Amino acid sequence: MTEPDEKFIKAKQNIAEKGIAEGKGTGMFPVSRDRLPPGQKLVTANWPVLDLGLRPDLKREDFKLEISGAAEAQTFDWDSFNALPQIKQTTDLHCVTTWSIYDAEVEGVLWAEFLRHIKVHEDATHVMFSAHDGYTTNLPMSELAMPNVAIVHSFGGKPLTREHGGPVRMWVPHLYAWKGAKWLKGIEFLTEDRKGFWEVRGYHNHGDPWKEERYS
Repeated sequence: MTEPDEKFIKAKQNIAEKGIAEGKGTGMFPVSRDRLPPGQKLVTANWPVLDLGLRPDLKREDFKLEISGAAEAQTFDWDSFNALPQIKQTTDLHCVTTWSIYDAEVEGVLWAEFLRHIKVHEDATHVMFSAHDGYTTNLPMSELAMPNVAIVHSFGGKPLTREHGGPVRMWVPHLYAWKGAKWLKGIEFLTEDRKGFWEVRGYHNHGDPWKEERYS
């Protein structure tokens, strides 16, 4: 695997720290609505693609999701993951780089449902999500308990594209989008918090868009 694009990483850190929102070439414009968090602009076209400069090319038939840490070790392949109860839901999504999308239609498995099919130890308090591009992000179990958190495979009625994290990504719509790891490959349950990729680089450890928790 090649290394992440350090120039992009630095630029994204600057955006998070300063709250830059130019909106050039993305169909972004300011909207005065209660559902738009402060400092955000609505994207009406060309949902932005942001990553570490690496976009793994993964096939559904090669999909593996590893459960580890403070949980019984388990692996889901594509068939066993899709055998879990599936849902469709519509949510908004907000990125720390100041764009937001409304009414995103996604399909997959609700986190609350997913937990019913794995065995998590009682002392687990946090989760570390890992991706095929080397990305990681951390979340407390309490945040994952929110009702719209899901592991999704489809967007807008179509399979997630490679650019947007397909075949499977996390969907955590009440927090900034960096908390929803793309190209999901591993879920590690933790007995104490451990910071992920952006969090160790100065991003806020929580990431609430309504509080503008962009940068620590």
